[in-house]
Amino acid sequence: MKILVGMSGGVDSSVVACLLKEQGHEVIGATMSIWDKSKHYKINAQKDACFSPHEEEDIKAAEAICQKLDIPYHVIDCTKQYQKLVLDNFKQEYLAGRTPNPCVMCNATIKFEALPRSAAEQGVVFDKFATGHYARLSYNEGLKRYQLRSAVDGKKDQSYFLYRLQQEQLAKIMMPLGEYTKEEVRNIARKYGLAVSDKPDSQDFYTGDINDILEQEPKIGNFVDKNGKILGTHQGIWNFTIGQRRGLGISADRPLYVIGLNKDKNEVMLGYAEDGLKDMLTAKDLTWLSVPPLKEKTILKAKLRSSQKPITAEFEPDGNQGVVRFFEKQKAVAAGQSVVFYDENDYVLGGGIIEGSKDVAD
Repeated sequence: MKILVGMSGGVDSSVVACLLKEQGHEVIGATMSIWDKSKHYKINAQKDACFSPHEEEDIKAAEAICQKLDIPYHVIDCTKQYQKLVLDNFKQEYLAGRTPNPCVMCNATIKFEALPRSAAEQGVVFDKFATGHYARLSYNEGLKRYQLRSAVDGKKDQSYFLYRLQQEQLAKIMMPLGEYTKEEVRNIARKYGLAVSDKPDSQDFYTGDINDILEQEPKIGNFVDKNGKILGTHQGIWNFTIGQRRGLGISADRPLYVIGLNKDKNEVMLGYAEDGLKDMLTAKDLTWLSVPPLKEKTILKAKLRSSQKPITAEFEPDGNQGVVRFFEKQKAVAAGQSVVFYDENDYVLGGGIIEGSKDVAD
């Protein structure tokens, strides 16, 4: 089988290429280029970021791995698609007082869509597209659906970021690392003598100042408490996210957190930890992965962020939207982020974009 492997220059994708070649497949390496050299950001991103001016170093690392494995290598320019589908969305959401998740958008529209499609358009022939993501993929004959499941290594599981993938995409991809732990992957890299065996993981999508991307001049607004009392001033709501504690510059008898963002008034609402707790949210743009769309109230597991352990919740559908009720109040429920649904066996049911949240007692 001819398999195109998305190469990042890191240990995970490099090990995928090694494993697949060892299994007898015809492996082809490809790296997506997304850094726009025509942009002049004020602050350089650090190396441990997906979107970084150090992209050329990652390309060189990936190319070296492919040379070592004696496999073809291609660099696929996805700059324009990334700008339109990820960065423009990122900017639009932040300026609207929401907190987007660019990794979710990137996976659904760039890594698993624009990259393999562009490679095929450039004449690269392949049967499957493989990546170094930590998640498990299988096919359910009864449901006639591909299903995504959390990785064996819970600390490295990336299924949260993949919930928007469609059945058509899942039918064409492979994720060989879902059954491995990170340490096992690093040991495999050492066995193959890969120079990237101990290379640190990328931690963020961009580690520079987000204002480099937003390109906004400071806009003075007020910090207010939940009663509307002015507590101080800030330079734009886009500098803050729900649940943020650091960098507020407001003194109080107890730590203050961002509990609300008002785009129209350019206000950042602050409160104590308990003021930000919510037990219900609404989600839009629902997409279903391992199961057909849920039509009735369902008890399931949910994640509000990738690092969170799934928590029990009730989902009630309403067209392409839904209401999620938590049995325990949750902190930092941010509009624009994703809520991802799982079943008791860690299969990803689906998810949606958080539209709003509230405490029923309010």
